[in-house]
Amino acid sequence: MMRRASVATLTFACALFVEGPLEGLRAGQDHQQAAEPSRELWVNPMDLETRDLFRGQADGPSPPAENGTFEFVKKDTSGRSPGYDVRDAAGVVWSVKLGPEAQSEVVSSRLLWAIGFHQPPTSYVSSWTLRGSPEAGPQSGGRFRPEVDEWKAVADWKWDEFPHAATAANAGLLVALMMINNWDLKDSNNKLIERSQRTPPRLHLVRDLGASLGSNEQAKWVRWTQLRISQGTKNDVQGFEESGFIDGIEDGYVKFSYSGPNKPLVSRLTPAHVRWTSQLMARLSDKQWQDAFRAGGYPPEDAARYIAKFKAKIAQGLALP
Repeated sequence: MMRRASVATLTFACALFVEGPLEGLRAGQDHQQAAEPSRELWVNPMDLETRDLFRGQADGPSPPAENGTFEFVKKDTSGRSPGYDVRDAAGVVWSVKLGPEAQSEVVSSRLLWAIGFHQPPTSYVSSWTLRGSPEAGPQSGGRFRPEVDEWKAVADWKWDEFPHAATAANAGLLVALMMINNWDLKDSNNKLIERSQRTPPRLHLVRDLGASLGSNEQAKWVRWTQLRISQGTKNDVQGFEESGFIDGIEDGYVKFSYSGPNKPLVSRLTPAHVRWTSQLMARLSDKQWQDAFRAGGYPPEDAARYIAKFKAKIAQGLALP
């Protein structure tokens, strides 16, 4: 019976993937003409229930060593979080992100990868040492991502203009980003990966997911301009717990609790899109959820609070008419 239920769930999930504009998957639509979207954006995770969310994406070098020593290559001055490029004893260069985004990025990347969206290998190293830099010495926890050819970004892509913008897979990705409370949907986080010796040879993915796992509704005033800028928090379990997810349905479209960049993108999503992503998330076991947060260095008590909120979101998504 469990096997039949699993097959039925998978069949229903595949049936929801219909090529067409984002507004095409309206509730009650006939899904018989189903087609798998391009593997450049999403691959059906047939092994979802057995994926190792502590190890994560294994298509890359071995994870960096905890308490290891790394040689300074250069300082990363781009983005909002401090970081370095460093080299390990095996000669692998790693992009290291420090600050609050390090943990939330690793967990968010694990969850997107678990449900079939492409993600580069990432690891959270809670304690490590930097050598060969003015800032040499013990360092705080950081997100480590390998700078290797098979995961090197060659260009950015725009949400509304890339080849898969009008696919249901893209809609499912946007729903997943709403679930992790990613409030930074700017195009510069979207990366095109080219790898001639792999299949598929091109990947479209969302990277730098650190602006997640916090509040998606916080706003602030910039006093010197008198402008109100919407900006959430990151790596903030209380903010995540207190944030909304779905505010309702209007004219057949889901209204999300989101006020960040590219807000019109998430105004085109339907209950069918949300149910599909929720069904994928619902297939994760308690152990997989715990492993994902353990990989991000979260204490068990914080992980439990995050997981409870995720399960509440999944239930809300599955209950949509």
